[in-house]
Amino acid sequence: MTQTLPQIGQWSSIEELVELQEKQLPLVLSRAARSPFYRDRLGSGPLPTSVDELASLPMTSKQDLRDNYPFGLLAVEKERLATYHESSGTAGQPTASYYTAEDWVDLAERYARKWVGIHPGDVFLVRTPYALMITGHLAHAAARLRGATVVPGDNRSLAMPYSRVVRVLHDLGVTLTWSMPTETLLWAAAAKAAGYQPGKDFPALRALFVGGEPLSLARRQRISEIWGVPVVEEYGSTETGSLAGECPKGRLHLWADRAIFEVYDPQTKETREDGRGQLVVTPLYREAMPLVRYNLEDEVEVSYADCDCGWHLPTVRVLGRSAFGYPVGDAKVTQHRLEELVFQLPAEYEVLFWRAKAEPHRLYVEIEVPDAYRAEARARLAEAVHRELGVDSEINGLPPGTLVPHDVLTSVHDVVKPRSLFGADEDWGKALLYY
Repeated sequence: MTQTLPQIGQWSSIEELVELQEKQLPLVLSRAARSPFYRDRLGSGPLPTSVDELASLPMTSKQDLRDNYPFGLLAVEKERLATYHESSGTAGQPTASYYTAEDWVDLAERYARKWVGIHPGDVFLVRTPYALMITGHLAHAAARLRGATVVPGDNRSLAMPYSRVVRVLHDLGVTLTWSMPTETLLWAAAAKAAGYQPGKDFPALRALFVGGEPLSLARRQRISEIWGVPVVEEYGSTETGSLAGECPKGRLHLWADRAIFEVYDPQTKETREDGRGQLVVTPLYREAMPLVRYNLEDEVEVSYADCDCGWHLPTVRVLGRSAFGYPVGDAKVTQHRLEELVFQLPAEYEVLFWRAKAEPHRLYVEIEVPDAYRAEARARLAEAVHRELGVDSEINGLPPGTLVPHDVLTSVHDVVKPRSLFGADEDWGKALLYY
């Protein structure tokens, strides 16, 4: 059954947006009730018909998904599935997600809502994992939906080292990319190692799409300065696909025409429509694996204040792990705040890569910085850490190539295919190996 999906501009207020959500809600819950998990969870009583009533249902947790692995949340015949995915598995247990072909229309459309646009003339480098996670497949499908040429540059494949990424970016005239923010800094370092200037020698490039890790404003601005193009953020998950994207005004908007969002306070156990807490999502157009009040456990801040873009969608600040910190003395140090200070160092210091360790009474930070700027960079960062974070620190300046070795940026891997017959002068120790 082909679904009619809402498009930006079809509502003119938050009230009309809620009406759109409530019109779709009964179908969402009836679909969910077809899965073994929700058949038991929802019971046989009357189901909510409004967004307010939805809060009467229990939330779905990540552990629920793990406990019902692999197909406990399947709501369609297995023959209708188009793809099967799992999240990165950092918790050690698989979290399965699956989608029909109809689900993929919704997934691709949501990701393709980029304010810079994705067009048939674009060459789109996808530099995130393909494998079981959805991230690479999602960008690939969205780019093809808009007619762009896709370059599948999986960042977990030995066949695509950084030297090859730079060659592809330059020789193919790549116009758009999709990666984690850190990747774009690695490309810049690899480009310089190959003799290119990132902001000048890649004239076709017009935007960098990034997601998958917290990004401070200072690092975002530095990436944009290095490459000379906009950095466009995306937020989502393997379990849900794209949940938010940037508008032309640079604010991240939740796709509330395609999902119902709530903010959960784990301290009070209450949910509300805005404020700070954990993001809870109920997708509105999911067939294969409907989710009802799924708690992503991501720390966010949601607002319904007006935005000049006119989209009439709530905005979100994704705090994620940036809200988590380590104690140093009487203070709490978060990666987000420390990253902001690192990338506030002057651009001429060329500081791209850093790491830190929070000890009980002192913060240890290492930064890669050329010798000419090392002493000044150490002093300025130590002063900023003491002023902004209120902690003592020890800043160590390292020669470039220490944290990210030069050969990582320049090497070309020997990708071996399985083989059993070798010549007299060949290394048969590689027989049957594939790496």
